[in-house]
Amino acid sequence: MTIFAIANQKGGVGKTTTAVSLAGLAAERGGRQLLVDLDPQGSLTSYLRCDPERSEGGAYGQFCAAAEGKPADVAGAIVSTAAGLDLLPAHPALATLERRFGTRPGMGRVLAGLLAAVRDDYAHVWIDCPPTLGLLMINALAVCEQLVIPVQTEFLALKGLERMLASLAMVERSRGAPVPHRIVPTLFDRRTRASLDALDALHFQHRSRMTAEPIPVDTRFRAASEAGVPLSQLEPASRGAYGYRCLLADLLGEPSPPAPVRAEEALPA
Repeated sequence: MTIFAIANQKGGVGKTTTAVSLAGLAAERGGRQLLVDLDPQGSLTSYLRCDPERSEGGAYGQFCAAAEGKPADVAGAIVSTAAGLDLLPAHPALATLERRFGTRPGMGRVLAGLLAAVRDDYAHVWIDCPPTLGLLMINALAVCEQLVIPVQTEFLALKGLERMLASLAMVERSRGAPVPHRIVPTLFDRRTRASLDALDALHFQHRSRMTAEPIPVDTRFRAASEAGVPLSQLEPASRGAYGYRCLLADLLGEPSPPAPVRAEEALPA
C-alpha cells in the first residue's frame, strides 16, 4: 500500500478533484483504492455522494476513539461508493479535534495506526487534507510516502505554496526524514496571461519538483462532480483526464502517456 497526501494551505486549488481523479485512474490499473477525507468541510465526502453530517463514525469517530484509548474500527468506518472507490468520510466535527485532543501524546500519529490496520486491503491511499496546518494535516504528512501539492496558476496561490513548503520543512524536521513531494499546477488556462505568468514563475522557482503537465481548466470536471465519479469514468479522452493520467504516471515514475486523439482531430483534412 502506497500512501499519498494531497495538501495545500490555500483552498480552491483543486485538492479534492486531484484526489478523486488520481484514485479513479489508479483503480483502472487494478487494486482497491481508499480515499480519506480529513477536511471538516467534507468536499470529498460530498463529491462521492455521502453526507458529511451523517458520517460521525468516519474519520472523526476514529480519531476520537484513538484519543480516548478505545479500540478503533477503521475497516467498519470505511464506506463503498458508487464510483467504485472506498472512502473514510469526513464530518464537520473534525474541526474540534485540535481543541479537544491536540495536546494529547501520540495524536500526530493516529492516522498511521488507522491505515496500518487496512494496509493489506488497498493498493493506494489518497488523503484529502484541510487547507490549514494543524492536527489533521500533520497526521497526513506524518504518514504519507508522497505529497502532492496542487497549486492554482495564479499569483495568490503562489504565495500559498510558499507557506505550504515552510510547513512541510517543519514536519520534515519532526519526522527526521524528507517527504517526497510534487508540485502540480492546476486550473491552467493557456489563453490567459495570468496563468502563463504563474506557470513561468513556478518553473523558475520549483522546476525540479514540478510535474511535466499542468492540469488544465476543463468544464467537464464540473460534470464529473455532479455525477459523483472521477472524470476518467465520464470523459476518459478529455483534456482534464489526460492531465491527471500524466500526473499519476509521474507519481509512479513512469513516462507520460500519449495524448488522446479526439474525434474532431481524427477527421481527414
